[in-house]
Amino acid sequence: MQSWRRFPAIPPACAALALFAACGGVEEPGEPEIRPVRTLTVEMVPAGETVTLTGRIEAEEEVSLAFRVGQRMVERSVRVGDRVAPGQLVARLEATTFQNAVQSARANLAAVQARAADARLEFERQQSLFAREVAPRAAFERATKARDAAQAQVDAARAELDTAREQLGFTELRADSAGTVTAVGAEPGEVVAAGQMVLRVARKDGRDAVFGVPARVIEAAAPLDPEVTVTLTSDPSVRTTGRVREVSPQADPVTRTFQVKIGLTDPPEAMRLGSTVQGSIVLEGEAGIRIPATALTSAEGAPAVWLFDPVTSTVSLHNVDVESFGVAEVVVAQGLAPDDIVVTAGVQVLRPGQKVRLLQQLP
Repeated sequence: MQSWRRFPAIPPACAALALFAACGGVEEPGEPEIRPVRTLTVEMVPAGETVTLTGRIEAEEEVSLAFRVGQRMVERSVRVGDRVAPGQLVARLEATTFQNAVQSARANLAAVQARAADARLEFERQQSLFAREVAPRAAFERATKARDAAQAQVDAARAELDTAREQLGFTELRADSAGTVTAVGAEPGEVVAAGQMVLRVARKDGRDAVFGVPARVIEAAAPLDPEVTVTLTSDPSVRTTGRVREVSPQADPVTRTFQVKIGLTDPPEAMRLGSTVQGSIVLEGEAGIRIPATALTSAEGAPAVWLFDPVTSTVSLHNVDVESFGVAEVVVAQGLAPDDIVVTAGVQVLRPGQKVRLLQQLP
């Protein structure tokens, strides 16, 4: 036991280090991380900045069809996606109550017409007697008033019958124009109120491309009224053109963009309602070297970009002089030359001399 006390105690940290060294030593640092980036080959472009936004296809005019009277709906003959023709019956209400009202109004009209006929006969009799000076004037005047009152009752009863028939006609809902059903608001068996939306129909007259547009783009495009090129996102070969038809006066509270409707000129059949599309416009600007705003960073307080060297697959930082800032692009006055390869995505995590790999080069 005393022989053990001759050696000093070995601290636990030292023991662990010795054991780790005995098992193979400290691990060497790994290879530096190769960052994925997107790039763009620099080229001289003509004047004008191209802005592209994503939107959707909507009907130029959409109407809500509703009954003008309230009752239980017993039939709806169309569903979402169905096409309707002008005058087509699309829904129907239970009509028993309205049919009874028509029968009651018809019976009331017949009764007052009979009384009016008696009043006319009495008037003619009193008129004849008064002409022969057999009956007094008072009797003749009473007969005249009775005849007029009976005729007024006939007119009122006839109006009630017309109203009842009209109410009965309101139990059938018909499409007022050709279009496509985009939404339904009630199912058969439900009691619907007067004016409640039963069907929403997108009229066939035209289609709009609707975009959420930043205020800067609207300000830049407003004086020009440029033609907008609209392409189908799923198939860019499907395209058409259009012009601004409507601009929302108020920005969306979430995105802070303004809704802009582009009236399409002869939209292809493939641009169905709800399809996702891209709209492109060309704004005024200077000719020169343009790069995406996402490619711009800073070095020592000045604008800079990362250049990619295809030989070594590394990047280096270069200062540039920016001539003007656009909505999504910047115009570079000095610091870049045609065929330079600029990093457009991933610029915030790079360092000089770092190896990178290309994800996809922008066209």
